[in-house]
Amino acid sequence: MKVDVRVYGLVDPQIGAGRSLAELARAAADGGATLIQLRAKEQSTREMVREAKAIHAALAGSNVPLLINDRVDVALASGAEGVHLGADDMELADARRLLGPDAIIGATLKKAGELPYLASAPIDYACIGGVFGTVHKDNPDAPVGLDGLASLRREAARVLGPIPIGAIAGINATNAASVIAAGADGVAVIGALFAGTDTRAAARELRAIVDAALASDRARPA
Repeated sequence: MKVDVRVYGLVDPQIGAGRSLAELARAAADGGATLIQLRAKEQSTREMVREAKAIHAALAGSNVPLLINDRVDVALASGAEGVHLGADDMELADARRLLGPDAIIGATLKKAGELPYLASAPIDYACIGGVFGTVHKDNPDAPVGLDGLASLRREAARVLGPIPIGAIAGINATNAASVIAAGADGVAVIGALFAGTDTRAAARELRAIVDAALASDRARPA
């Protein structure tokens, strides 16, 4: 399945700060976000399913898929379009078997040594990170930076083929263009969309930046 990772919004109860995650997700979609992920590591399973169902309902008609971070069971229970899985989560092949051929399955990519496993797995996209430092997730690994992103992106293209590759961590309107220039097909963001008071406007601005950067990058001679 072709997945649009241009503006990938991660909505989380922590960034929501009591606001409706469903409303935030819809505002992001209305502004130009192309993919939404629910990340709710501190919620119970029941709470997470309830949240996912509400977000999924809010996104109805937007053509923006909802993915669930880590939890295949929550994706199944809520009717979400897929999952994003890290190295410590369910095996990607098992997730595909459970979710079926039409589900979107994405994976985290932190280092080149993970590429052979991802190449053998039925994934639809990968997300490189963290690119920069972030306050939204504890990450024991040092940021890869733009040079590391560019190098890993080149290796991913060689090993994984033409699947979309996003980038995550510390990305915002001021550095998104440089992330695209380094080879990413899109940006996964949390604070850049949801930390302010106008998510729709933030999504519109970020989408315009990403689209312009992609157009410039694709027009550059090889």
